Amino acid sequence: MLSKRIISCLDVRDGKLAKSIRFVDTQDIGDPISKARQYFEDGLDELVFYDITASSDHRDIMIDVVRSVAEQIFIPFSVGGGLRTIEDCFNVLQAGAEKINLNSAAIKNPELIREAANAFGNQAVVLSMDVLKVPMTSAIPNGYEIIINGGRTPTGLDAIEWAKKGEQLGAGEMVVNSIDADGTKNGYEINLTRKIVEAVQVPVIASGGGGTPEHMYQVLTEGKADAALVASMLHYGEYTVPQIKQYLTAKGLKIRI
Repeated sequence: MLSKRIISCLDVRDGKLAKSIRFVDTQDIGDPISKARQYFEDGLDELVFYDITASSDHRDIMIDVVRSVAEQIFIPFSVGGGLRTIEDCFNVLQAGAEKINLNSAAIKNPELIREAANAFGNQAVVLSMDVLKVPMTSAIPNGYEIIINGGRTPTGLDAIEWAKKGEQLGAGEMVVNSIDADGTKNGYEINLTRKIVEAVQVPVIASGGGGTPEHMYQVLTEGKADAALVASMLHYGEYTVPQIKQYLTAKGLKIRI
């Protein structure tokens, strides 16, 4: 059995670490570079960096901040936000990332997934999706809709069907973020996570709602996720990476120590 991974996310706005609840009321909470170093030293498995306003502001990612974070850590590092072309993706990898996260741009141009996979390898392409629970319709039969541009723009796409298409196009991993759970610390969207895990063959990272190590255990077991992404519970000092790993190990999960 493969080890379950603990991943943290740095949402960055104007060069500062930020956090929101359900994508609204975003607050600046610190320095992403120092947090990245701290989490690396604490034993975090991987780090994700999102420039959260790059897509909605129609600008390029803040490559200097990406480079500064990459210089502080020696763990897998994936980056997203404002990546619209293969050149954008190449620049992020050159700045020190191991993986690129495609979200809004992949919806607008699905072939970007295939192009990136051909250029950099499937293992370097992560399909990120922000998902909102909605009424079931013929267009959205599973009741989960993809929302883009930082939670601002509905797409009319069913999340489970989009995940299948993303895998076919070449995505080697997926981050599934529940907008309903995001920032609430009330627990992950287990049903959504499990549906996507069961629909694809690539690793799935659960995101949105982690507030306790028990929530992480639930999504890694009941939700069948390969990894759990956390933000608030680390950023606000409520838990440390070693505490989380000790809890999950005690519960019988295989965790990287």
